Amino acid sequence: MTSIRLVEKKITSHVLVVGLARSASKKLVIESGDYQLNTAALLKTLNQVGATGAPDEVIKIPFSNPELIVFTGLGDSTKSYTGEVLRRASGAAARALHGTPDAAFSLPYSSPRDLAAIAEGALLGSYIYTEFRSTTKSDVKPPLKNIELLSRSAGKTEVRSLVKRAEIIAEQVHRIRDFVNAPANHLNPEIFATKFKKLASAAGLKAEIFTDAQLKSQGFGGITSVGQGSASKPRLLHVTYVPKGGSKAKKPKRIALVGKGITFDTGGYALKPREGMVTMKCDMSGAATVIAAAIAIAQLKLPIEVHAWAALAENMVSDTATRPSDVITMYGGKTVEVLNPDAEGRLVLGDALVKAAEVGKKLGGLDGIVDVATLTGAQSIALGTRTAAVMTNNEKFQETFLNAVKLSGELFWPMPLPEELRASLDSPIADIANIGDRMGGMLVAGLFLKEFVDPQLPWLHLDIAGPAFNSGKEYGYTPEGGTGMSLASLVTLAEELLDS
Repeated sequence: MTSIRLVEKKITSHVLVVGLARSASKKLVIESGDYQLNTAALLKTLNQVGATGAPDEVIKIPFSNPELIVFTGLGDSTKSYTGEVLRRASGAAARALHGTPDAAFSLPYSSPRDLAAIAEGALLGSYIYTEFRSTTKSDVKPPLKNIELLSRSAGKTEVRSLVKRAEIIAEQVHRIRDFVNAPANHLNPEIFATKFKKLASAAGLKAEIFTDAQLKSQGFGGITSVGQGSASKPRLLHVTYVPKGGSKAKKPKRIALVGKGITFDTGGYALKPREGMVTMKCDMSGAATVIAAAIAIAQLKLPIEVHAWAALAENMVSDTATRPSDVITMYGGKTVEVLNPDAEGRLVLGDALVKAAEVGKKLGGLDGIVDVATLTGAQSIALGTRTAAVMTNNEKFQETFLNAVKLSGELFWPMPLPEELRASLDSPIADIANIGDRMGGMLVAGLFLKEFVDPQLPWLHLDIAGPAFNSGKEYGYTPEGGTGMSLASLVTLAEELLDS
């Protein structure tokens, strides 16, 4: 992974990244942070080449010392740029510098958090996926190897701590991207569980894998039914982080994170069309995110106990696959009529939510439970491909999460769980059906999951179906393919819960 170091006065790189904005009168404004530049000649050149300072615009201008100046768009000029504006600008610059060994970044900042956002964006933008290239691997330009972050505050402990946090966030986002980008023939439920168990154990976390036999014998009907049509059998991975030390007199904070881990989704007997199936290797994004979040929280040594659950299955078609109208018994005893085998994510999550709450209760209770899933196509229709949805049974818990989102910079929008839609999930032969009204499908899926959560347990449902996988052009710090979206927000939520 790309390395980053703080420098207080002098950069050594021959490439310098600075910001470019536009004033209210549409004049270009160079924002070079703590690096002193003679801007007159540069502004003339920038105007000649048609620079606008718009977000995602990157302009490279040859110079003398340094040899190359890279201008990255900040949008409208302001006295204080938001962390996300800086994160995206540095990420866009880092992407544009693939093939360049090193670069120094000097962008405007108003706080140590802003500096950390610049570092995070630069690291997130320094990503490529070449795992399965052989003869064409050399055709892909490698990301930056080394980044210098210029700041007069480089020596401050808070700054160094926040930049280290940015490194940890970026490392785990890269890990999620690698897992999401991996083709399904190289990442089935067993491989996923085994790989993440090793990674978690290496980070000092406890990891347990429930095999298909254990899942069946212990009554995990949701996970079992989704995975029974595949030769690759389902798994449930439980990763636990218990912080060391702390006051025994004070009840520790404890949360559970539950992730949907469909390593490939054909739709089962509700077979998807080819166009809808091509990207379905990404349907395990939620599972990868919650395990990576637990590892990041452990690396940060946050004094909060975390239980992360990855519900893993491959939804395939065969003579053993679940049929439309089959009735299954979920973990905890609730029966479900499976009207649509392509509404499978909610089935594996239902099992895992009940199990996570059960374990949490035995340990003394949970302060909250969060599920993360690429759950519905309706999410993308409602909110597009860059904004995720959050639903809840507890407004205070959701408010804490939205405060975390303001800091992480990720896009989430609160959505309701209208009670009038619940009746559409009624089944004439079982406790509940797995689909209801098509209109408001994202909300109906949330209502289904709500049935598997104790009303007294604060719960968040994150539907990241659109933002988890970028099928379009790269932008900001976001590459094509897996994005790692929601990792930063989960880590920040843990920090916010400690302060609440």
